[in-house]
Amino acid sequence: MPLTIINSFASWVLKQRIHQIELFLKYPNEVQEELLMDLLQFAKYTEIGKKYEFSGVLSYATFCDRVPISCYEEIQPMIERTRNGEQNLFWNSHIKWFAKSSGTTNAKSKFIPVSNEALEGCHYKGSKDLLCMYLNNNENSEMFVGKSLRLGGSSQIYENNNSYFGDLSAILIENMPIWAEFSSTPSSKISLMSHWETKIAAIINETKNENVTSFAGVPSWMLVLMNRMLEETGKGDLFEIWPNLEVYFHGGVSFEPYREQYKNILPRKDFKYYEIYNASEGFFAIQDLNYSDDLLLMLDYGIFYEFIPMDVFGTENQKAIRLSDVELNKNYAIVITTNSGLWRYLIGDTVRFTSLNPFRIRVTGRTKHHINVFGEELMIENTDKALAEACKATNSEIKDYTVAPVFMKDREKGAHEWMIEFKKAPTDIDQFRNILDESLQSINSDYEAKRHNNMTLNPLIINVARTNLFYDWLKDRDKLGGQHKIPRLSNSRDYLEQLLNMQVKVNV
Repeated sequence: MPLTIINSFASWVLKQRIHQIELFLKYPNEVQEELLMDLLQFAKYTEIGKKYEFSGVLSYATFCDRVPISCYEEIQPMIERTRNGEQNLFWNSHIKWFAKSSGTTNAKSKFIPVSNEALEGCHYKGSKDLLCMYLNNNENSEMFVGKSLRLGGSSQIYENNNSYFGDLSAILIENMPIWAEFSSTPSSKISLMSHWETKIAAIINETKNENVTSFAGVPSWMLVLMNRMLEETGKGDLFEIWPNLEVYFHGGVSFEPYREQYKNILPRKDFKYYEIYNASEGFFAIQDLNYSDDLLLMLDYGIFYEFIPMDVFGTENQKAIRLSDVELNKNYAIVITTNSGLWRYLIGDTVRFTSLNPFRIRVTGRTKHHINVFGEELMIENTDKALAEACKATNSEIKDYTVAPVFMKDREKGAHEWMIEFKKAPTDIDQFRNILDESLQSINSDYEAKRHNNMTLNPLIINVARTNLFYDWLKDRDKLGGQHKIPRLSNSRDYLEQLLNMQVKVNV
């Protein structure tokens, strides 16, 4: 069958989903309420369903009264029982897949349950909807004439008492439908390689002569692959290797610090970038418009959403609200109830709503990855944006960064200390620091108040990281590639001190 016919057929099939999406756009709150009742009904005879008497829950208010908000540590014992063979504990269908994620909890690794319902009705549905929206917005796309280059996690699938675990990307590849395998590169065998350096070399070797029309993966790690590809081939930009490239689907970390670097290696103004918001726990939101920074919250993936305003998060006044009660431009911690048996689960991400009709969001950071030691409420969204402005003003480029507080001692004031690894360093680091500081003040009024006349915070401190410091830090912790991310902000100095020690050891 000619590729052009395949492209036309695939586009037609995917676009049929638009009519279903229009339903939850028109009736978002009703769709969410009905979904919650369906989840409760499905799980009413599970151990957790009996404990909280799901059969008697007929309203959202009763659901809130009976079911507490939980984090991973609180549900870990039940997850471990399921991994060891018990079933029907928190979900009514057999669960054998667990997405392993290091996350930001106190546990060394999280094992997030992934049901068959979530695989089909959430993760794969989200992937198809992403393509659906892109094709609906770009009628002349010929994406399916070529292949999509995917860069997933580095872990293989491991067995434990007839249950299986690995990176979410590995689980998705293992269960991937035939049509998706046919349209993707590299092969599953290479995609599931564990050793990062070997895997990168194999991907380059297999894909450099393919007709790649799109690629998908985490921006920081994809940039490593793309730069290696250019070095290997001696080409000036990616279009010299793959002339039919038209879109990059990205997620996992903020794209903002890397945007200019991608423009350098993808120098066509009509090239598209589409962002997704997914995690081991579910597929949550998709960019539904060309050239947009906002993500449409997907409301019919078997996930019921609640939100905790960050100004009361972690306090005695903490209270979750449902979607119908959210407000624009406020930071919220996300609470989810899912078709994998997570009940009022705090996933650790924060978002703000940029639109209420339809419900569109931007991811602003992590509940544990922000700095609020001095009342400055600094979020990752703030630092990413300020860094992008400082890089643009000083013609510099960054690879990675992290920020920690300098605590007050005796009569000394506090500060923020940065570790930044540059791909292209600024000629004047003091100028860079001043622009970064001023940008943060213009973006975040709480930070500005604490910096006013050095009232609480002294000027920020910047450490210029040696080459590959962050890469080596991740390598030492067996966290290269895929879903592993640098912790951007922290209320403690743990990460920064580890990096400073590694920096000093090599420099000495």
